[in-house]
Amino acid sequence: MRHGSTVSVPAHDPPSTLDIVAGEKRLHVVTGKGGTGKSTVAAALALGLAAQGRTVLLCEVEGRQGIAQLFDVPPLPYEERQVAATDDGAVYALAIDAEEALLEYLAMFYRLGRAGKALDRFGVIDFATTIAPGVRDVLLTGKVYEAVRRRDEAGAYTYDAVVLDAPPTGRITRFLNVNEEVAGLAKVGPVRRQADSIMTMMRSQRTAVHLVTLLEEMPVQETMDAINDLNAATLGVGHVIVNQVLPSPLDDAAAERVASGALTPAAVAKSLARVEDELGPSAAEGLLLEGHAHVARQRLQSHQRAVLTEAGAPVVELPHLEDGVDLGGLYDLGGRLVEGGVR
Repeated sequence: MRHGSTVSVPAHDPPSTLDIVAGEKRLHVVTGKGGTGKSTVAAALALGLAAQGRTVLLCEVEGRQGIAQLFDVPPLPYEERQVAATDDGAVYALAIDAEEALLEYLAMFYRLGRAGKALDRFGVIDFATTIAPGVRDVLLTGKVYEAVRRRDEAGAYTYDAVVLDAPPTGRITRFLNVNEEVAGLAKVGPVRRQADSIMTMMRSQRTAVHLVTLLEEMPVQETMDAINDLNAATLGVGHVIVNQVLPSPLDDAAAERVASGALTPAAVAKSLARVEDELGPSAAEGLLLEGHAHVARQRLQSHQRAVLTEAGAPVVELPHLEDGVDLGGLYDLGGRLVEGGVR
């Protein structure tokens, strides 16, 4: 199986019948408010899909080398490299760089080989991708488009699925809706055709945009806003992935006793005395205060869960990893994602 880094310049063609009716997604776009763990979720999803026997490409577009850190490998160059393997599948990774993608684009479409490198030395490439952010997004998503559609000599897809660690929810719709971004820059020509082809893929039933959130007011509200924007742009919303969920040691009855005041410091102190004679009333009061805070947070989380259900998208919850994020933790989260229907 060949994993190259060549960018093709696609023609504007509609999705095939296979692309529309097949059940599994070919492109998973993962977004989320900063700090929610979207990069972790994207990596976990790639591993979860690979564990199902699929060959997966995990892409990032923000230049942070997050994939390299998560998989504990050297910084990724602008080429596809294997970062993990399962019994029947594998995960390849690619850090997409807009400037390198533009050089590829110029080399292939305009045959500017050495001339393109000269433009890079003079700063023209950096200028082009900075002054026209819409073109930058076309280049980044165009590379994803090429990877999703790439086939080997036998006609089989090179990758069974592509997972994109995308920009945050605040700009995800603009990033994916490249037609709108280039509307004022290119009415016709290769850039316009590229944008049209990308939008055909983005709006395909084989593409899903998953939103990562925490059970906190700000990320939940940003998630809801992003879902509204994606729906308005007719971009398919996949799953809402609630990350870092902390389980409660209290059942409903115990939580109600704490919240209502039925559980007193004296009662707590009496229980503590059974296990540790030196703990006095002050320790009991401190524990009870922590209990009140815990119950309040759990009820806030329950409220945010209710808010998320209003979006109408399926929800998957992932636990907080007590020992931090390592490869074993990523496999565990990936398994939970696939079991929750993210596939």
